[in-house]
Amino acid sequence: MSDQSNQKELLWQSRFSEPFDREALKFSSSVHVDGLLYREDIQGSVAHATMLGEQGIISPEEAGQIVEGLKAVEQEIESGALVPVWEDEDIHTVIENRLKELIGPAAGKLHSGRSRNDQVATDTRLYLRRNTDRISGLLEAMQATLLDKAEQYKHTIMFGYTHLQRAQPISAGHYYMAWHSMFGRDRERLGDLRRRANISPLGAAAFAGSTLPLDPVRSAELLDFDGVFINSIDAVSDRDLVIEFVSACSMIMMHLSRFSEDVILWSSAEFNYLSISDAFATGSSIMPQKKNADIAELVRGKTGRVYGNLMNLLTIMKGLPLSYNRDMQEDKPPLFDTAETTASSLSVFRRMIEKTWLNEERLARLTAEDLSLATEIAEYLVKKQIPFRDAHRITGKIVAYAIAEGKTLPTISLDEYRAFSEAFDETIYDDLKPDASVNSKKTAGSCSFKSVEEQIARAKAAR
Repeated sequence: MSDQSNQKELLWQSRFSEPFDREALKFSSSVHVDGLLYREDIQGSVAHATMLGEQGIISPEEAGQIVEGLKAVEQEIESGALVPVWEDEDIHTVIENRLKELIGPAAGKLHSGRSRNDQVATDTRLYLRRNTDRISGLLEAMQATLLDKAEQYKHTIMFGYTHLQRAQPISAGHYYMAWHSMFGRDRERLGDLRRRANISPLGAAAFAGSTLPLDPVRSAELLDFDGVFINSIDAVSDRDLVIEFVSACSMIMMHLSRFSEDVILWSSAEFNYLSISDAFATGSSIMPQKKNADIAELVRGKTGRVYGNLMNLLTIMKGLPLSYNRDMQEDKPPLFDTAETTASSLSVFRRMIEKTWLNEERLARLTAEDLSLATEIAEYLVKKQIPFRDAHRITGKIVAYAIAEGKTLPTISLDEYRAFSEAFDETIYDDLKPDASVNSKKTAGSCSFKSVEEQIARAKAAR
C-alpha cells in the first residue's frame, strides 16, 4: 500500500485533486502541540452543536447525537484510548474524524456555520481563561505564604538595600509585604486580561460571519462567556490576548527572578541571612560541602524562556495582514510553554519560600553594628533645625571618621559627636538603635512595626 493511500482524511481537502504531500503535511501538522486543547475544542463544539439544534439548523436528535459522541471522544483521549498522530494534522481533525467513526454522517453537520478560524479562536480563549484562573490561584497562594512570612518576621530587623549596598534597617515583614504587593499587581493584570479574554468569537466563521441563522449570544452563554465579538474580522485574527497573557506572565517571572536573586545571594556564606530547606537545595557532584539554591537559579533561568516566548509572538504577528493567516498556528508553542513554565515556577518557588527561614541572630548583630543607621543621624540633626544638606555633610564626615577609627556609630562618644556639631546631645544614642530607627518612620506604608502590622491586616481583610 502506498504512503498516499495511508494518508488520513483531511477535512479541507475536497477542493483538491491530489493528496497533500506527506512531508508538507508533517511540516504543517500541529496535533503534537494543539492536542493540549482537546478539552477546550470539545467544550466549544458541544456549545456549537447545542446552539445549532436549538436554532433548527440541525435536528435536536442530531445535536444530541453529536454531543454524546463528543463526550465519548473526550473520554477516549483522556483514557489514552485515542492517541493523535501527526497524520491527523490538528486536534480539530482528530476529534471530528473520530466523531464520524462513532456516529456517522451526523458528525459532518457539526461544522455548520463554523470555520476552523473561529473554532481555534474560541479554543484559545477558553484555554486563556482556564490558565489565567490557574495562575491567579497560584499567585493567591504565593501571597498567602508571604503574609505568613511577614507575620512571622514582622518584628525582625534586617537590612534594606539600594544598589545592592546596605541602606537602612527595616522590618523583615516589610520586605515580604513588598513581594506581596508585586504579586498582587500580577493578579490584577490577569484579572483585567480575563475580562478581555472572556468574549466569544463563535459565529464569526472564517472572518466575515455566516449566512446561517446562528445565535452567537447563545453559544457565548453556553460557554460562560461574558459577551460576543463586535467585529468578525478582529474576532478571528486577533492574538492580542495571547501576547498580553505571555506579557503578564513575563512580569510574574520577572518578579520571581528578582526574588530568586535575593534568595541566592542571601543564602550564600558571604551573606548568610537566610537558610533554605534541604528539600529545595542541591549539592555538588565533586564538592561535598556545597548547598546550592538550584530551584531559585532555575526559576531565574526560566524567566529568559518566557521573555523569549513574548518576543516570539510579537515577531510572528508583526507583519500579518488581516485576517487569519496560518502563521498564527505558531502561537501555541510559546503560549503553552509560558503557561506551564509560569505555573510550575510559581508552585515550586512558593513551596521553597515556605521552607526558608531568616537567620535572626546574625541579622540582629549586623544591623546593630552597621553604618546603615547614618540616615538617623542626618534626620536627628534636621530635627535640631540644621538644614538637611548641612546635616548630610556632617553625617558624611562622621561616617568617614567611624570607618577610619574602626568604630560603629553607637560606640562613638558624645564628645566625638559634638566635635562635628554642637547640636548633638545624649538623645542621639536613642536613635542609634535598629528598632528605634525602624519605628521612627512615620509615613504611610513605611517599614515601622506598626505600619507592617497595618499592611498585613489590610491584606488579610482583602482576601
